[in-house]
Amino acid sequence: MPNPTYSFAVILVSDFSLQALLRLRPDLTTKPVGLLDGDHRRAVITALTPRAHAAGVVPGLTVPQALSRCSDLLLEQIQPSADDEASASLLAAASTLSPLVEDTALGIATADVTSLPTAERQPRLQAALTRLATLGLTATAGLAPTPLLALYAARNLAHSLTSSPCFPPTAPASKIQTVSNARAFLAPLPLSAADPDPAHVAILRLWGISTLGQLTALAKADVAQRLGPGGLALWERAAGESTRPIQPLPPPRSFAAEMELEHVIESLEPLLFLLRRFVDRLCLDLQSVALAAAELDLCLRLDDDKFHQRSIRLPEPTASPDILFNTLQSHLETVQTDAAIVAIRLELFPTRPLHRQQGLFDSGLRDPHGFAETLARAAALLGSDRVGTPQLVDSHRPDSATLVVPSTGEAIPPIATSALPALGIPLRRYRPPLPARVELSPHSRAPAYVWSDRVSGEVQAHHGPWRASGDWWQPNQTWAREEWDIALAPPKSGLYRLTETPTGWYLDGEYD
Repeated sequence: MPNPTYSFAVILVSDFSLQALLRLRPDLTTKPVGLLDGDHRRAVITALTPRAHAAGVVPGLTVPQALSRCSDLLLEQIQPSADDEASASLLAAASTLSPLVEDTALGIATADVTSLPTAERQPRLQAALTRLATLGLTATAGLAPTPLLALYAARNLAHSLTSSPCFPPTAPASKIQTVSNARAFLAPLPLSAADPDPAHVAILRLWGISTLGQLTALAKADVAQRLGPGGLALWERAAGESTRPIQPLPPPRSFAAEMELEHVIESLEPLLFLLRRFVDRLCLDLQSVALAAAELDLCLRLDDDKFHQRSIRLPEPTASPDILFNTLQSHLETVQTDAAIVAIRLELFPTRPLHRQQGLFDSGLRDPHGFAETLARAAALLGSDRVGTPQLVDSHRPDSATLVVPSTGEAIPPIATSALPALGIPLRRYRPPLPARVELSPHSRAPAYVWSDRVSGEVQAHHGPWRASGDWWQPNQTWAREEWDIALAPPKSGLYRLTETPTGWYLDGEYD
C-alpha cells in the first residue's frame, strides 16, 4: 500500500472567542467565566472555562440558568478586537508552514504543505502549534490529503480533548492527527462532523443513521434520489470525496496591531503583557516574508482623549521579538501618563534584513541593540542631556566640548590623528584644575611664589603670559584667561602650567 500524502494541514482553535479573550486577560483563566453570544435578554452561554464547567454550567444555558448553577460566574461578551488579534496570530503561526495559507473560518486556518518535504510536514506543524501556544492559543491540527479530511481530523482531536476538564486553554500540549486511511477514519465519526442540514438530520435519524460510515454504506445514487442535491453533497462530504482549492491570503504588507481595551490600563505590567503578544505576532509576520523591522511606532490613547506617541528608530533592522520588546520596555519605564490607557496601537516599519560580512580589522559594535538599550536606560536615569559622546566645539575656549548622540552604526570610526608632529613636551592635565594662591613680583607682575594642595614653591623661571578670550558677544558665556609656564625651585622642582581667570588662579597641569 503506498504511503499517504499529507498535502494539507488545518489548525483549529476550539472555543476561539473565549481563548482570544483569555490570552489577553490571564487573570480570568482560573475563574469561572462564561462567554455570551447575543444581547442581554437572549444571550446564551457559548463557551466556558474549566472552573465554570466544574460548577455544572454547560453551553446553551441562558444567563439566569447559568447563574443559578454558579453564583460567582463571570459573564463576558465576545470582543471583536480580541478576535481580530487572535485570528492574526493564528494566520501568522500557520504561515510558518507555507506561503499558501487560507483564513478558512473563525479559528480555522488551512495551509497547503505540498512544497514541504514529506518527512518535515508533521514536525513543522508541531512547531507551528508550539509557536501558537506561546502566543496564548491552544490548538489542534489535522494533516491529510485534502482540506476537508484535515479539518475533520482537527475537529475530531479537539472533540476528544474538550472532554478533558483541562481544555481549554490549559491543555498540556497541542496534538496532531493524521489521516492515512480515509474510509477507516471517517466511519466512526458522528453525522454532525459533515455539517448536515437539520432537515436531513431528522430524516437520517428515522433511517437509524448516526455516523458517517452508516451514511456512506448506502448507495450514493439512492441518497441523491431521496435527499436531492443537498443529500448528494452530504454523502460526498461523509465519504471524504469533496475537495476544493484553498484561497490563500496575500502576503502581509503592513505590520500593525491595535486594540480597543474593555478595561483601562493604569500600570506598566498589563501594558507590557499586551505589547508582548503584539510583538510576538508581528515578528512572525515579518519572518514569513523575510523582512525585519527598521522602526517601530507606539501610540497609546488615553482616557482623557489625549495620545502618547513615540517613534523609535532601531540601531539595526531586526525581527527578534526579544529585542523589540526590550526596546519598548526601556521606553515605557520612563513614561508617565496623566490618565489611564484605553487603546493601544503598535506598528512596525519593515525593511530588508541587514546581511554583512565582518572584516578582519572592523571595529563595529557586536550588539548594536544592546548598546542602544543601555544608552536608553542611562538616559532615563541621568537625563538625555547627560548621555553622549564628547565632541570638541569649534572654539578657542579650552576644554570646550559637547555631548552628541553616540553612533550605533555598523562601525566605529577610527580616531583621527593629527597631520602635524607633536611639538614640545606633553602636559598632564589636572582634572579638575587645582585652585592656587599666587604671589606676584612687584616689578614684572609675574608669578613669584605658588601655593596649592599638591605643590608649592618659589617660581624659579617663567614664560608668558599668553592671553586668550572669546564669546564677548554673549554676556553669559564671555571668557578670558592668562596662561604661564613656570618652573619651581628645588626641592619642589618641576614645570607647570599656571592659569589666571576671572574666578582666580589655577594649576592646569604638569609637564613631563
